[in-house]
Amino acid sequence: MSLQLAVIMVPVLFGMMGFAIDLGRLYLIRGELNQAANAMALAAAAQLVGTSASLDNATAAAQQSLDDTNHLANKYNFGSLVIGQTTGNLTSTVNAPAYFATVADATGSSGSTGTQADGTTARHVQIGLTADAPLLFWSILPVGQSRKTPIAGQALAGISAPLCTACGIEPFAVAALDNTDTVNFGFGDPTAGTLFTFAFYCIGTATTTGPPTLTGTVVEYVVINRYDTANATLDETQQLYKDGAQGLVASPDPNPTGSPVPLACAGINDASETIWASAVPATCAVTIAPSASVSEALCGLYSRLDNTSPPAVCSTAVTDFAGLSAAYLPDTDLAAGEVYTSYAGNLRRIITVPIVNALAANASVTMTVLGFRQFLLEPASLNPADSYGRFVVQYIGSPAPVQQGWFDDHFGLGCPIPVPSGPGKVVLHQ
Repeated sequence: MSLQLAVIMVPVLFGMMGFAIDLGRLYLIRGELNQAANAMALAAAAQLVGTSASLDNATAAAQQSLDDTNHLANKYNFGSLVIGQTTGNLTSTVNAPAYFATVADATGSSGSTGTQADGTTARHVQIGLTADAPLLFWSILPVGQSRKTPIAGQALAGISAPLCTACGIEPFAVAALDNTDTVNFGFGDPTAGTLFTFAFYCIGTATTTGPPTLTGTVVEYVVINRYDTANATLDETQQLYKDGAQGLVASPDPNPTGSPVPLACAGINDASETIWASAVPATCAVTIAPSASVSEALCGLYSRLDNTSPPAVCSTAVTDFAGLSAAYLPDTDLAAGEVYTSYAGNLRRIITVPIVNALAANASVTMTVLGFRQFLLEPASLNPADSYGRFVVQYIGSPAPVQQGWFDDHFGLGCPIPVPSGPGKVVLHQ
């Protein structure tokens, strides 16, 4: 009897083992495809910035993410087969990315499934991958005679709701031109291509005038205080440079303003913002170069346009300038005077700045952050040694995602939820 039972049970046991092995491999491959799709979708969504070139740039970014063979997420079947290629009996396919204006359009809940957006309106991207999974034990069954079965992976990513706290933004704060305008803060229609001259804030009297314009209306700015005195690697000149070159630098050290907001971030309704202590406004009548701290921050900003032939002030004012500047590549589109929707660069010319209620004249006065808005740097207008710290920008609203942030009132600042308008960040939609 025992021998008969063994004869019966051995095939059953082997069948169960085979079922477990094949099923486990199917789940593994599905996970690998989803992981690769996630990476592609996130890379593509970061390029959805409201320009005519957005879709081409997003598709190229997705493909570049897939082609990065250093990441096993871009292979499948235990990381052995390249997604998008045919290997022996197994094929895999990368579907063309699909772009949508809303999540509802992408998921079909709006009733407009398949209605894709153009570059100026696309805010979400859907990535689909399929690959053949090899079958071992199931291949002896009639349904598995091909020795493979197709598996699909999919991801949807896009730009989130406007953020309460934005991280990695630029340190140049400007005052709202109209505090009652919660959409554009008085800067006008973001599609109109309106130019402004940003100039470092100066203190005037009844007999003095402010900085002269390069073009358009003058909008004065200050440099917000993010000096990390505990940073043993970067001195003050380097921190200012990096903040201008890449946005506020992350650090585990506390915000020097005393705010609970991380050092690399700024938060709506944060009433503790102060100016960088060594970048104090001068008198408007004194037409001399701005403080060294302003020039150092502007040198970082200049790297977005050119990091090989900087003004002399940059190489002398910033410690180890040559070593720092090599890390920051300039924008790939330096065309002057183009309307933002025609911009086709690598996003280096887009700056996100905090909008405050009023500019502080000294380091003891605080400012309140009202929101965040974006501007496009105009080439050839930026000179870090300019007597007024001036450069020309185009107001574009908030079409580009920022590096990171929170859309809830994470730090208890009383941020209005939801934020009516402003930049978001790239997120995966489940």
